[in-house]
Amino acid sequence: MNDTAPAGSTAHPVGYARRLNAWDAAMVVVGGIIGSGIFLTPASIARQTGSAGEQLLAWGVGGVIALIGALCYAELGTRRPNAGGGYVNLRDAFGLVVAFVYGWNLLVVNHSGSIAAVSTVFVEYAAAAAGVTLADPRPYAVATIVFLAGINWFGIRAGSLTQNVLTVLKLAAIAILIAVGLSVRGAPPPAAPAGPVSPFAFAGALMPVLFSYGGWYYVNDIAGEVREPQRTIPRALIYGMLLVALCYLLANLAYLAVLGHDGLAASKAPAADVMRHGFGETGARVIAAGIAISTLGFVNISMIGAARVFQVMGADGVFFRSAGRLHPRWRSPNVALLLLAFAACVLALTGTFDQLLNYSTVGDWLGMAAVVATLFWYRRHPSTDAVTFRTPWYPLLPIVFLVVVAGVVGTTIWQHPGDAGWGALITLAGLPVYFIWRLLPR
Repeated sequence: MNDTAPAGSTAHPVGYARRLNAWDAAMVVVGGIIGSGIFLTPASIARQTGSAGEQLLAWGVGGVIALIGALCYAELGTRRPNAGGGYVNLRDAFGLVVAFVYGWNLLVVNHSGSIAAVSTVFVEYAAAAAGVTLADPRPYAVATIVFLAGINWFGIRAGSLTQNVLTVLKLAAIAILIAVGLSVRGAPPPAAPAGPVSPFAFAGALMPVLFSYGGWYYVNDIAGEVREPQRTIPRALIYGMLLVALCYLLANLAYLAVLGHDGLAASKAPAADVMRHGFGETGARVIAAGIAISTLGFVNISMIGAARVFQVMGADGVFFRSAGRLHPRWRSPNVALLLLAFAACVLALTGTFDQLLNYSTVGDWLGMAAVVATLFWYRRHPSTDAVTFRTPWYPLLPIVFLVVVAGVVGTTIWQHPGDAGWGALITLAGLPVYFIWRLLPR
């Protein structure tokens, strides 16, 4: 398949090329999940659980729920191995308006906000690793966004190679953290358990756990560029999720071995505290570099996946038409990429992303639940194409996923009604935007 369309030809518009192999897809899954969460979130989970056992149970339950979601996405990816991921599934099952609201939430909150926020986190940890104090990280965050957009302008291979390197490095950072934590002697003796927390409180602790496990869906967003997607996508999702769950559980064991449950709950930077315990300030700077690399990889894959969703929306006529085109040579969604980078840069410069992210967590998991629900529609409308992977124990696993997500989200809304309410308003604002957009002349 040629990289460019024939000069002056409009009969065959430029499409995506399948250039990613199984290793690339697995690195997308792992890199899309592991960001800064595992380095920071365990402390907040410890504050919401009563013992080390409950801490590990929360991460184990979260891993099982995420694996169930990944299994459902694996079937969806084989049924619709095209760019756009969940947006395409929702469009098929529930219509364009529901798909647009999903994409709207990604545009104005989830992806643009997370790219802005995590780029800022990258800058702060990179500065800490270098021993530099920055008066204002925002210009450097913008430079990071522009740099990664520039790499991804040159197509999926350039973005994927960058992702592969960053993901291997972030796994190495986690491996070092685990090795140091499990080998350190003189850990504090375990404190007397505070008693089991209520199921309601435990459900509340699961939301940040699920947040740390989210992101496996990026491989479905780029399914149109994966070779043999019917075989590759399920393998990448299953093995990638299992690897992440193993890393997360071992990392929590390392935290607990060094800090204990109470020390973990009191820590503001548990990864740095573990490394500092083993190697002093040098260790803290090493893990700061690891967190910087991990966050940079997350920004990169978020940019890759989101741009393809917005490109499909443009092709459907519910986003800028120009965003629906691909670069004639590099086959990248270059216009969608520029629009996404611009939105993220604006948020990074204005510093308005923190509250947006507080609003987005509930919407993010509700969006994933809606995508998983499309599996019931696909099962009732059999495809003429061969379906090479089916979610095991259907319909039990999708139902379990939906019930657990509904329970966790409901608990979060009960505990934080303000953030959840604003998140709902931002999402529902997509409805009038959709109908206005459809009325505009084309």
